[in-house]
Amino acid sequence: MKDVRTDGQRKRVFIRTYGCQMNVYDSDRMADVLRPLGYALSDTPEQADLVVLNTCHIRERASEKVYSELGRLRDLKSERRLGGGDLTIAVAGCVAQAEGEEIIQRQPAVDIVVGPQAYHRLPELLARVARQSDDRRADGRRRPGAGVLDTEFPAESKFDHLPAPSEADVRAGSAFLSIQEGCDKFCTFCVVPYTRGAEYSRPATAVLREARSLVAAGATELTLLGQNVNAYHGEAAPSSIGGSTWGLARLIREIAEIDGLVRLRYTTSHPRDMDDDLIAVHGDVPQLMPYLHLPVQSGSDRILEAMNRGHGRDHYRRLVDRLRGVRPDLALSSDFIVGFPGESDADFDDTMRLVDEIGFASAYTFKYSRRPGTPGAALGDQLAESVKTARLAALQSLLGNQQRDFNASKVGAVVPVLFAEAGRKPGQILGKSPWLQSVYVEGGADMIGSIVNVRLLAAYALSLAGEVVADESPTRFEVAA
Repeated sequence: MKDVRTDGQRKRVFIRTYGCQMNVYDSDRMADVLRPLGYALSDTPEQADLVVLNTCHIRERASEKVYSELGRLRDLKSERRLGGGDLTIAVAGCVAQAEGEEIIQRQPAVDIVVGPQAYHRLPELLARVARQSDDRRADGRRRPGAGVLDTEFPAESKFDHLPAPSEADVRAGSAFLSIQEGCDKFCTFCVVPYTRGAEYSRPATAVLREARSLVAAGATELTLLGQNVNAYHGEAAPSSIGGSTWGLARLIREIAEIDGLVRLRYTTSHPRDMDDDLIAVHGDVPQLMPYLHLPVQSGSDRILEAMNRGHGRDHYRRLVDRLRGVRPDLALSSDFIVGFPGESDADFDDTMRLVDEIGFASAYTFKYSRRPGTPGAALGDQLAESVKTARLAALQSLLGNQQRDFNASKVGAVVPVLFAEAGRKPGQILGKSPWLQSVYVEGGADMIGSIVNVRLLAAYALSLAGEVVADESPTRFEVAA
């Protein structure tokens, strides 16, 4: 998002986002909440009056990265005060939810700690900080532990209190739309149920209203977000036929009818919630891109049971077969965790066989890390770091080969590419193919935000090179026969 400051007196906010696309969405909405207070976005903390760290707690050492950044901000705050100014520091997101008061105790320079369900109350929290600042001026010091904390799960939805999206929420024709939050699955390795709370689905009317607003603001591509996005079960739109709630499939069909919307995606899904209607949508709705992120985590039934995933390897394989039956060109992405407590060589071999049998266009791979408060952290038979490292390397090698093969299979095709940003070299721009591949072409900045047909010429490990096809106008990407 660009800095919209119009004069030297306007306040500035710098927001650093860690982690998932949901956090990117939340950061955008925090900026929306702060804009009526006079805050414009800053490119650096040094230019800001307010710094917000929007944190992620999924991986090990996530909180330590936050504390390291807070140390730098503490020094910046001290320098600012020596010059007669000040800097307000806020920690938001999942680390804030998980650690709460401990953040303020460990780093007293922090003024605000706010969880992911309460950031709509930032104006109120900033007002409380300002009152504390006024009280502090009598002796020049803030009382220890006097930072403002809000990590409650409010009864009202934060979405009911957020401003309508605007052009600032659309980046190069693409926008995120959060439709579902929280998780009821309680996988034994995961902190999400504890940091994001129980599953909540936004009413369909509210989602459709925001989708229309984003398209009106210039979005041609929407990505629907949720911790378990395909568990969506929002209150049905008024006068709709077919029940009191809509599933994700019905929601996708309705959003696809919005004039001007060309592309739809959703993430992150769970195998347990991939129902018949949603599978059918992949073959029926041309706006739904042929790319699906469907985390499996392991190929071993024994480990999947220990993870409390609620599905086995055969269930996952059947889902993939059915999805490819309705959409043969579907690209699959997944998540894998290696080194879960008790994972044997045979269990890891099962994972490697599953990857080999299915074939993935991309994947996210992780070594298991103990997350405090999760059941997995208390399990015995924690594996040595050297074992996890070796298994991760082997898995990444196999998946990397599959990604290169998938990219190579598209060479020669003409596909519509949504251009998003300048490339690394002068005169180069970067976009996304329907399969979410990075595609480079020679072109000008005026193409950013446009969907242009590109002939793919060369494939690399993480991207493809192409050329604009000038004699063919961009078209919707049709479902493959």
